[in-house]
Amino acid sequence: MKNKTILIVDDTIANLDILVELLDQYDVIDATNGKDALEIASTEKIDLILLDIMMPDMDGYEVCERLKANDKTKYIPVVFITAKTDEHSIYRAYDVGGTDYITKPFLPKELLARVKKELKMQDLIDELKFLSSTDPMTKLYNRRYFTKISQHIFGLATRENQDISIIMLDLDKFKRVNDTYGHRIGDDVIIALANIMINSQRSSDVVCRYGGEEFVILLPNTMIEEARAVAEKLRKTVEAANIKLENGEELKFTISLGVSQADIKNDINIEKALNQADIALYEAKKSGRNRVC
Repeated sequence: MKNKTILIVDDTIANLDILVELLDQYDVIDATNGKDALEIASTEKIDLILLDIMMPDMDGYEVCERLKANDKTKYIPVVFITAKTDEHSIYRAYDVGGTDYITKPFLPKELLARVKKELKMQDLIDELKFLSSTDPMTKLYNRRYFTKISQHIFGLATRENQDISIIMLDLDKFKRVNDTYGHRIGDDVIIALANIMINSQRSSDVVCRYGGEEFVILLPNTMIEEARAVAEKLRKTVEAANIKLENGEELKFTISLGVSQADIKNDINIEKALNQADIALYEAKKSGRNRVC
């Protein structure tokens, strides 16, 4: 597992040396001024910032305010380490977005404990974000996250005048699978399909379990002809796949897919394209299944 990366900001080299040595179990980056700290935080993957308050040119309060105003850095926890012990300084540290406040001189064990606590808290927050945005069975994005991210991508597409397409798909005769083999095998089929979709997706695609055995793929910067080709390739990959049952039997399954393209000049959101993909999916089902419409 990759070490956590901590950014230490202090204009006194001796203080930096002490902290770097103390935090040797982590990857540590140091900066001696606020400008460098902001640059590092916006370009590196930083898990925690230990920030001095009293620095020339830009004090720690201003650095923290700028970090919290930047979408790239606003979620990085900031712990102030300073010789200032008055209540006003402490209150202001929290007001500008600090998560903790450690006074100098500090006890090494206390500082390590506070750092460990902040990093653990960040892990818990990241886990909660992951759980709230993903489907627990397939690890694909869930419907709630898809609704949020599709609005953002649609808005970007309209501003940049870029095409955007939708694929909606579901498993053919899935009720028969559940009735014949049981829901555990039905879950295995859903997971197998999700894994195929993960392995087949392009880096820009957003793949979502929309509900039950239904899935949606959002394809930014993609015209409907290309989206149809993506859908057809996925259909063939699924058709060629199978899952092995405990008795040695190979269970094959297929999908039907509906494809549509958003009208970025006239649509106000992605909903119309979703509805059109749903209608196309219904047509694929009605006309024989295991096909793209």
